Amino acid sequence: MANAGAGKLVTVFGGSGFVGRHTVRALAKDGWRIRAACRRPDLAGHLQPMGAVGQIHPIQANLRYPDSVARAVEGANTVILSVGILARSGRQTFDAVHVEGARAVAKAARAAGVQRLIHISALGADPKAASDYARTKGEGERAVLAEFPDAIILRPSIVFGPEDQFFNRFAALAQIAPLLPMIGGGRSKFQPVFVGDLAAAVANAAGGKGKPGTVYEIGGPEVVSLRQVLERTQEWAGRKRGYLPMPFWLAKLQALITWPLPNSLRPLTLDQVRLLQTDNVVSLSAQGDSRTIGALGVAQPQAMGLVVPSYLERFRPKGQFSHYRG
Repeated sequence: MANAGAGKLVTVFGGSGFVGRHTVRALAKDGWRIRAACRRPDLAGHLQPMGAVGQIHPIQANLRYPDSVARAVEGANTVILSVGILARSGRQTFDAVHVEGARAVAKAARAAGVQRLIHISALGADPKAASDYARTKGEGERAVLAEFPDAIILRPSIVFGPEDQFFNRFAALAQIAPLLPMIGGGRSKFQPVFVGDLAAAVANAAGGKGKPGTVYEIGGPEVVSLRQVLERTQEWAGRKRGYLPMPFWLAKLQALITWPLPNSLRPLTLDQVRLLQTDNVVSLSAQGDSRTIGALGVAQPQAMGLVVPSYLERFRPKGQFSHYRG
């Protein structure tokens, strides 16, 4: 949807994050003027080359401070909420970010007369879910729609791309661990979506695609099990590790034992183990109702095998470019 923005102003909360930065790039191509709202705009310099001079402007905003949220949406035509956490860190709790933060953005957007609000949630979002992540994502959707009934909600499955915390994490684990944990028999299912395709769907929604007040489920072209994910990760990273069968109860115990460690050093948190107990795929009802990525203008989403191998090369035993040397 080239030039769909045509100089209009869009505010992207979480614009410097993994999904946010790709969304900013897609919006810039469509001609939007972009406010990238983030907690540390001084660390968002990587956004500047994605657009023309002056097109992208990082600003300071924190979802826990409504005044900063209100300033960020002032004068904007469209607002995109692309903020989420996988583990608690200090005052950045699931409830503070996913629920109250989402509510603050929707409330500010309505008060500012914003025309369109797009909220990036997650597949499996459910106020009754056992996982805090899925529960608060579900409560956040409710909060957004209560304040801004015409909001468009996107629920992606696992998102992959060069900066992801999915394939990169498993490949890094395969570098150091003699065995990879096969949690729950490796039967958990995913429908991974390329971050560039998700960003394109968001940009298309900003440009007019999508029905107001509708929840779209976003998945890629393949449904894979956790076992298949681990096998492909090792193949693309040039590793050959065995597997350690780990029932869910044991994985939860391990998560509890490693709780004092920093999140970056923990294999999985207790909440992430709970997430694995539910399949993360696009529902039949969403497919039947045309509430999928295709309805948002992305007809042929990228397959994992076309994207992931290129950024897992760095995990190869002899270095990223070893296969070029023969």
